[in-house]
Amino acid sequence: MNISKKPVAIVTGGSRGVGAATAKLLASKGWNVTITCTSSIEDANGVVQECEGLGVEALAISADVGDNEACVKTANETIAKWGRIDALVNNAGTTKFVFNHGDLDGLDAEDFLHIYKINVVGPFQMVRACRASLEKSDNPSIVNISSIAGIKGIGSSLAYGCSKGALNTMTMSMARNLGPIRVNAICPGFIQGEWLKNGMGDDLYNAALKNLTQNTPLNLTVTPDQVAQGIYSFIGINKVVTGETMLMDGGHHLII
Repeated sequence: MNISKKPVAIVTGGSRGVGAATAKLLASKGWNVTITCTSSIEDANGVVQECEGLGVEALAISADVGDNEACVKTANETIAKWGRIDALVNNAGTTKFVFNHGDLDGLDAEDFLHIYKINVVGPFQMVRACRASLEKSDNPSIVNISSIAGIKGIGSSLAYGCSKGALNTMTMSMARNLGPIRVNAICPGFIQGEWLKNGMGDDLYNAALKNLTQNTPLNLTVTPDQVAQGIYSFIGINKVVTGETMLMDGGHHLII
């Protein structure tokens, strides 16, 4: 097996939004990248082409992180291609949009189980599949993409917020027990882009964007590229940090 001289990252949910931005940023820094997706392989292949245009190698895999065999396959195919894994970005996630958290009839047990399967069990399974290879790296890092929802109990639905709170707790536990692998989480606020626009609808999306831009301390909402910069800071810069959850929200969490 040939071992790549370039570091290697896996980015789940890498075909769009934050995942795609992260894959391209890592590629610009000289990383080979595997990206996964569930239903948008054409978009994923487009991201691969953009990464390869930056002088690295990239791989797209259709894989549902809720399926343990798919997680193992992702790790094994990455190792077969490059012989190493240095970073794992657990970005894949899902929700059901029920913004009124008092509407308990808007969710059922199956909604909770599905959301937890992707948002909590999926990252666990990816970490387990990649752990042995990460432990061989000189700079091993895991970044879990969480949300302000897991901090403030807000967000697209009650189930989503609960799942991100669980992911934050798992991040701390893994950091405590998987060293020298560094394990951190990013908690973005409102992220500009198609995912929220499609879930909220244009009118609600635009109203929320305007309200947050006017009322957060920094008068802004974050973009996928800005979140990607935060992710890279944990992977490539802040090498003495582990067990942290970094809020990236323009100060939204400070609003009473």
